This record gives sequence, C-alpha cells and structure tokens, in this order.
Amino acid sequence: MPAARLLLVHAHPDDETLWTGGTIARYAARGVEVVVVTCTLGEAGEVIPAELRGLVADEADQLGGYRIGELRGALSALRVSEHRFLGGAGRWRDSGMLWDEPGKATAVPDAHPRAFAIGDPRTQADQLLEIIEELAPQVVVTYAEDGGYGHPDHVRAHEITADAVGRSACVRRLFHAVPSREALDAGLAELAKAEDLPFRLPEPHELPGVAAESITTEIDVTEHLPAKVAALRAHATQVEVFVEQRRDGSGVASFALSNGIAQPLLGAEHYVLAAGAAEGCENDLFGGLETA
Repeated sequence: MPAARLLLVHAHPDDETLWTGGTIARYAARGVEVVVVTCTLGEAGEVIPAELRGLVADEADQLGGYRIGELRGALSALRVSEHRFLGGAGRWRDSGMLWDEPGKATAVPDAHPRAFAIGDPRTQADQLLEIIEELAPQVVVTYAEDGGYGHPDHVRAHEITADAVGRSACVRRLFHAVPSREALDAGLAELAKAEDLPFRLPEPHELPGVAAESITTEIDVTEHLPAKVAALRAHATQVEVFVEQRRDGSGVASFALSNGIAQPLLGAEHYVLAAGAAEGCENDLFGGLETA
C-alpha cells in the first residue's frame, strides 16, 4: 500500500492554519505526508502591525513576498512535509474581496489582471492536477462550494479542486473544511467568560457556521493546539492570538483577524465528505482506507 498522504488546497497564506491547522499538525505527528497547496500570496490582505502597513497593495505592494516568510514559519510549526504554490509563487494574485453583509464576502469590481478568481479555471485545475498526480494523495481537503464565507478565491479553490479531483485516479476522498455552528457557539460562550479578552465578541451572523447535521467528520485536535497557536503567531501581519491560563488549570484561547472580532480556538476541526466512501470517516480523514 502507498504511504498515507494528505493534500490541502488553500487560497491564501494563513488559511491553512485558520481552517485546518490542528488537522495538519495531528496527521503530520502521526507520520502522514502532509502537502499544502497555496493558490496566491495573499497580496490583498490587510495588515495588523502599524509598522508593517506600508506593505499593503495600495502602497509598497510588498505584502505577498513578506507573507511567504510568514507561511514558511507556520508550515514549520505544523510540520508540513511539502508545500507548493499553485503555478509557482506569484502566478495567481489575491483577488481581494468586499463585505456584502456581515459574515458574507463578495468579489471586488476591479480585480487585478492576475487575480486568482478571474483566471482561467481549467488552467488552474490542470496545475493542481499535475501536483496531485505527482504526489498521489489519498485524501484532499479544500473549502465548501461557498468558500466558507463567500471569498471569491475560496470559491475558486473549491471549483478547481473539485475539477482536479474528479479527473484523478489516486484520490479516495475529498473533504470540505467547514466551521461548526454548534462548536463556535460553545467556544464563544467560553470566551465571554474571559477576563481580559482583547477582541470584541461577534454579533449574530458575523461568523458563519454549518449545522451539525451537515457535518460528517470531526477531528480531535486538542493535543495539537500548541502547534496551531505557534502557526497562527507566525502569520503576524494577519492574526492576533490571545491565550488565558486560569488558576484552576483550565484555559481559553482566541484569535482575531484585522477586524478585531474574537474567534475561539477549538479542540476539534470539522469537515463534510464531498466524495468517496464514508465508512470509517467519522473521526478520521483516513478511517477505513488502506494505507501503509
């Protein structure tokens, strides 16, 4: 049997950690060969530290190159085996986004000519298929059809992954990473008890979530939260992290993006099986699959 390989397709640097960091760390620690494909350099991101805000697209336009370094630090913390940029570093540019409504993003009207979301989807899918055929992962992970919250780059990542996996002979399962509404609500309830939380709690619908009955797979990542925290901290232009240790030995952890909205660091990450056999996948992406 071939070695177990997990390939994750993400839109921007930091998405691999925000969406699937615990899962990556868990499987890497178990000897699975984990490969992350990043589709853009995240050039259109906002910047949290004041001293680095001159890097943004409207000024020096150097954020993409800076975020390559952040990504390397995060991947090292998560113990990723191999990383690829889709088409090579800088081939596809961050498309940017606008907020259509709280928790729901939409495309910008004047995207860059190299923007990932307006590039040729067949070319992009072919580039991804080439990576898949070279590395032969049994399991592939990306976003759901809506990209999680509507970001056009996440939606395009979903589209090309579905295309490439559909033409692959090696992939046995395709999963969509999703936020669990139930788990988010429980995590936010704990954050509300934190004494010194530096972020504001979200208003209703500011954090999208998926109903429990839609979720097929829950991955316990509790043991790997320190690795996820380290990886989040590596993405310092994009993410702030808060950890509160309590006197009774318990604790609570949160992160926020540039909007300052608190999101709980959860002990599980959630998925929907999009293709492949379901037997054995309730708590393991590889459950029931024969691998070495």
